[in-house]
Amino acid sequence: MNFATWSIRNPIPSILLFILLTFVGFWGFNSLPTQNLPDLDLPMVTVTLTQPGAAPAQLETEVARKVEDSLATLSGLRHLRTSITDGSVSIQVEFVLEKSLSDALIETKNAVDSVRSYLPTELQEPTVSARRSIGGAVLTYAVASTRLDEEALSWFIDDTLAKSVLSVTGVGRFERVGGVTREVIVELDPIRMAGLNVTAADVSRALRTAQQQLSGGRGQLGEEEQSVRVIATVQQASQLESLPIVLSDGRSIRLDQVATIIDGVAERSQIALLNGEPVVGFSVYRAKGFDEVKIAEGVRQAIEKLQQDDPTFKLTFISGSVGETLEQYEGSMTMLYEGAILAIIVVWLFLRDWRATIISATALPLSILPAFAAMALLGYSLNTVTLLALAVVIGILVDDAIVEVENIERHRHMGKPIRQSAEDAVNEIALAVIATTLCLVAVFMPTALMSGIPGMMFRQFGWTAVIAVVASLLVARLLTPMMAVYLLKSEPTKPHPDGRIMRWYMTVANWCLIHRRITLAGATLFFIGSMALVPMLPSGFVPASDSGFTTINVELPPGSSLKNTLLATERVRNEISQLPHIEDIFTTIGGAQQTGDVRTGSLTLILSARNERPSQVEIEGAVRKALAQVPGVRFSMSGGGPGEKLQLILASDNAHALKASAKSLERELRSVSQLSSITSTASLERGEIVVIPDMQRAAELGVTTSSIADVVRIATNGDYDSQVARLNLDNRQVYIRARIPTNLREDIDSISSLRVPSNFGLIPLSSVADISLQSGPTKIERYDRQRYITVSADRGGMPLSEALSAAMQLPSVVNMPSSVSVIQDGDAEIAAEFAMGFGMAILVGLFCVFSVLVLLFKDFFQPLTILSAIPLSIGGAFLALIVTGSELNVPSMIGLVMLMGIVTKNSILLVEYAVLGMRERGLEMKEALLDACHKRARPIFMTTIAMIAGMLPIALGLGADSSFRRPMAMAVIGGLITSTVLSLIVVPVVFTYVQGLERRLGKLFTKNTKHVLARKEELQ
Repeated sequence: MNFATWSIRNPIPSILLFILLTFVGFWGFNSLPTQNLPDLDLPMVTVTLTQPGAAPAQLETEVARKVEDSLATLSGLRHLRTSITDGSVSIQVEFVLEKSLSDALIETKNAVDSVRSYLPTELQEPTVSARRSIGGAVLTYAVASTRLDEEALSWFIDDTLAKSVLSVTGVGRFERVGGVTREVIVELDPIRMAGLNVTAADVSRALRTAQQQLSGGRGQLGEEEQSVRVIATVQQASQLESLPIVLSDGRSIRLDQVATIIDGVAERSQIALLNGEPVVGFSVYRAKGFDEVKIAEGVRQAIEKLQQDDPTFKLTFISGSVGETLEQYEGSMTMLYEGAILAIIVVWLFLRDWRATIISATALPLSILPAFAAMALLGYSLNTVTLLALAVVIGILVDDAIVEVENIERHRHMGKPIRQSAEDAVNEIALAVIATTLCLVAVFMPTALMSGIPGMMFRQFGWTAVIAVVASLLVARLLTPMMAVYLLKSEPTKPHPDGRIMRWYMTVANWCLIHRRITLAGATLFFIGSMALVPMLPSGFVPASDSGFTTINVELPPGSSLKNTLLATERVRNEISQLPHIEDIFTTIGGAQQTGDVRTGSLTLILSARNERPSQVEIEGAVRKALAQVPGVRFSMSGGGPGEKLQLILASDNAHALKASAKSLERELRSVSQLSSITSTASLERGEIVVIPDMQRAAELGVTTSSIADVVRIATNGDYDSQVARLNLDNRQVYIRARIPTNLREDIDSISSLRVPSNFGLIPLSSVADISLQSGPTKIERYDRQRYITVSADRGGMPLSEALSAAMQLPSVVNMPSSVSVIQDGDAEIAAEFAMGFGMAILVGLFCVFSVLVLLFKDFFQPLTILSAIPLSIGGAFLALIVTGSELNVPSMIGLVMLMGIVTKNSILLVEYAVLGMRERGLEMKEALLDACHKRARPIFMTTIAMIAGMLPIALGLGADSSFRRPMAMAVIGGLITSTVLSLIVVPVVFTYVQGLERRLGKLFTKNTKHVLARKEELQ
């Protein structure tokens, strides 16, 4: 007695088990967070080193290289990426995925601390941190107010709105976009300072000394203890005018004698506009493991509460991943329902029995619900990957039940009692059902065990599919036979003549068995033709998504002012604002995400609803044509996801050769058709005011280099943030920054006339230093301890493999100097890793399937017959991809992996029944094969059509953006059609050849054995 017959005789335990699994499944579904993609918990640590005022070239030599050399000794290190800008070094330390993030953080900090004593003393304390927020912004809003000015609105967002949003569970980071920061400006008058023998450094430090609160110890008045505080602060900026400034020589002056106090805003470093109108925005980022949809709902409720308290606020949703996440979730769930309904309809059309259809349909929810429970216990989420796994197996889940119900129906129509029909049918089909399920497990399991980024992305895919498939086997072996006994009725024996299609198929199958060589030759030619399609099939990473918004990144030449960048972005906005299907344009300039560089900006285009416009790729093409009319600006476009760009890294220790090679590559890439927006991270030269002290003259006058640097820095930009005085208000501190007026900073003569302290009083800067206008790099980037430049291009729909091939054949790449190396970056690097991972998964899957079949059939030869169906599916998959214009990319590779498990099912049903006929019923091989073809053709067609029906909504691209799922569905459908049609006629022929080979080898082995035994007898 096996599980199936046991469940027929003992129905209550099976019913109770599935009732419990159903409740647990609903619990799991309700507790699963909703996300766009799985959390990619990359072990990545960022090291930030700050030395204000230091030039990039100086920081590279004195800081970056020393820290990189120390970090290079860390175990599990994958890549080092260093970005060096004015006064700042940021090193991104990337480890292999097996590295624990906590270990990586500790080891990185220890490595930095070990070289701290070799770094400049002016360097601030290094910070070592791990990324806490996941992915891009979940939500981005623009805020406007009719009551508050820009400064007040900015503070409202920083204080009130930020507190409300950060209190929402799951919010990892809040960031203001645009706006200004309040600051008290002490505008110094160089002429009056010279007359009073005062420097900018004197004023700034005197302010810091006077404007502070200090601990004064402890008092014991009236037999009680009191704390003592020394408070030397002003409450309003206007009170600073009369503040006495005590100088180092003992004199004191009033602040208003040398400066004008302005209670204003800090120098603007970012701007935000909505359709050309100034606004202040904010972005919300998700913490790891939380539900994006619930975060969005919590933020919305917090915003609504603030709007109820003050209706003058107007918030406009700009962009974010939550809309796409919700759309993908709803679309995936809809496709699950549609696929399930279509599969059930197919079962009914074949069986024409509503009771049998209900039995088969029960397998769908009872297989998916346990998968939800397991996903919740494993810490997974409802995301594109896990829902894709359920969508691809929706047709498979009903397969086992279909096969068993169809077999029970066949035995029932023989006139047997229903209980006997069920027991005979499930015992007869047991090996085939178990074999098909275990083969699917063997196929999906390697995707769950892949290493690297592919493994991190598709671990949830593999395990979700495996759990659902195992649950479907449990349903088929425990519930389906028991339900058949209690729902179906016994029927008298009645003839069921074959239909026209079955008669035609049996004629073809018989002809193929007679003409075996012709059949096998035709199958071989089909396989060769399938392989010939490979060069015609472009390869890539993932298809570009249609997210509903796209971003134009704008870059001006180094040294461009905020005003120039604003004018350029407005020219861009005016050029594209008249294009159809663009609803709103949100412009940002500078800001934290762009490291405060005011020469860069971005325009986020919010597009019309998907059903009201052409594809996003077409709109982006129209935008690129419009941008060609804007001169003097670098452009690049991004829809916010992978699959859009070609990126090549040029790395070298030879800075001149590197820059020349990058310039040549950038120029030649413009000649490649379809590629556009060619950009390079090669640091353009920016104007610098260089102060070179006359060391001899400075030594004679007692002027130090540090005093020159202090005076120039404080006069032009103010002191370091950590050193400036602060105005204490009720709920915040405002910086008090002393510097010369903006108009004087625009004149090099004003800087030359600044006074510096010497042994003989204050003297002009020009008397001890040479001030000139030169140029230097604005940014230095390094990759694995070498300088590197990234050259990027928008592919504009061009397949990644074609774009990469065209780039690698350019003369600048072919004739690249030996000191410069080309490294594939971005999509190309990840695509190569995915291709290798899936290639290995396919090989491992094939071996696992073969091993499972050997164990189940106890035969090393017939599993080869079963696997012969796999090559027959490749041609259909490739042809479907070519016809639909799809690439051989990640989703289509998923389809090929899935196809391996599905097509073996048809072979298993045929081969298992043929072997059964030969072993247990004593049929001749040809007779057993024809009987297997006759008995198994209907369940094979039923399951194939059910799977195609389940995939159909995905292939048609109904509902949400199906750019990722569609290639996978097309590959599966194309492969299923060819493999089903061909395997029904080719597999029986292969069976005969394999059986003949096995028989000949058996005879040879027997003959050799007899010979050895005879020889032994002679020797004895």
